[in-house]
Amino acid sequence: MIAKIGHGANMTGALSYNQLKVDKENGQVLATQRIMETPDGSYSVAQLHRSFEPYLMANKRTEKPVLHISLNPDPADKVSDAQFIKMAQEYMERMGYGEQPYIVFKHTDIERTHIHIVSTCVDRYGKKISDSYEKFRSMDACRALEQEYKLVPATEKQHTGNGQVFRPVDYRTVDIKSQMASVVRHLPKYYQYPSLGAYNALLSLFNITAEEVKGELHGQPKNGLVYFALNEQVEKASNPFKASRFGKYAGLDELQKHFAAAKEQMKANPARAVLKNTIEAAMHIATDETDFKKQLMEQGINTVVRRNDAGRIYGMTFIDHESRTVWNGSQLGKNLSANVFNDWWKKRAVGQRQEAEKTMAQNTLPTESNSNFVEQEKTHRLFDFLNEAQPIDDFGWIDGLGGLLPEAQGEDYEELDFANRMKKKKKHKPGRQN
Repeated sequence: MIAKIGHGANMTGALSYNQLKVDKENGQVLATQRIMETPDGSYSVAQLHRSFEPYLMANKRTEKPVLHISLNPDPADKVSDAQFIKMAQEYMERMGYGEQPYIVFKHTDIERTHIHIVSTCVDRYGKKISDSYEKFRSMDACRALEQEYKLVPATEKQHTGNGQVFRPVDYRTVDIKSQMASVVRHLPKYYQYPSLGAYNALLSLFNITAEEVKGELHGQPKNGLVYFALNEQVEKASNPFKASRFGKYAGLDELQKHFAAAKEQMKANPARAVLKNTIEAAMHIATDETDFKKQLMEQGINTVVRRNDAGRIYGMTFIDHESRTVWNGSQLGKNLSANVFNDWWKKRAVGQRQEAEKTMAQNTLPTESNSNFVEQEKTHRLFDFLNEAQPIDDFGWIDGLGGLLPEAQGEDYEELDFANRMKKKKKHKPGRQN
């Protein structure tokens, strides 16, 4: 079972998202705790919100008091409503929210039934309930519930105490090629991405971009890839490196095979529905683009936004580190396309600018600029699972990324590729004369 935890400031948004499922007969309220009941047993967003108002009004300093959790069993698990209710109660108790008011919604709009829990992380006195080591405690709670209810175990990322070696490229250093090699050569082993655009979205998290080049060789058309390191402004900041320097899996031919295979595998991947649900929930909770990205990052999802020179969004890509898949927004649904986000954030930015101008006009002292627009994402703990020690393959390469960077320095991938091709050439058919 996989748990996704979101924190936000908009209780009405979180309740509306779930109640809409109920209104469309794609969900139901399974259970409530410390929620005011109605004579006919029906619920509305306004009525549910009243139960949280004393906690929200008592809130002292917590910026995001809204708690939105989804519990997602494996599609093979058959969980009854009674079990879902008990699992929700036990999970909330293990996470320290057992005494809080909350509602348990069951969603049935996709084949894999799952539950959402809406609550608040401030107690009745307005004090924030500790969320220290939240992810690890959530993982422990999920493992315990899997054993108790005999659920299919979920594979979780393991964290080690070793320093990260799978990290963004620093274009100012002398070993750019080695840094890029430690990323480029291994990503196809771990992630599914169906296009060059999706691949570049993933590479951008490591300050790398790939560019297709076309030309002719001996009169024949020839296509290939070159890689560049990027600077802080997402501009090319290095000389181009041919794909052959990083091994065959970095080349265009192998990547196109990877794109085709990923496209087929992702069609039936149950992670699509979980990711879509998670993004939609974040849209209802988040206050702006920065908050939206942060909400998703806390749940192991990176958001890569592509804008043209005029600032218009033309691409939205979501990288789900739980399932290790990369999706364009339009793949997930029309409501997650680039145009939707462009209109949403444009209206939000205009509103914030007008509010800021109004505040400045009312105050004599200058106000600080809104740093939300330039908040730097800290994404790379999401790649910690790649730092685990892995077995060494036939060519002496660590099959994974534990300790890879030191071994990779000074190696020439072009030479390795050539050596591998030579090994293949030495294999002769039986009876063939030299």
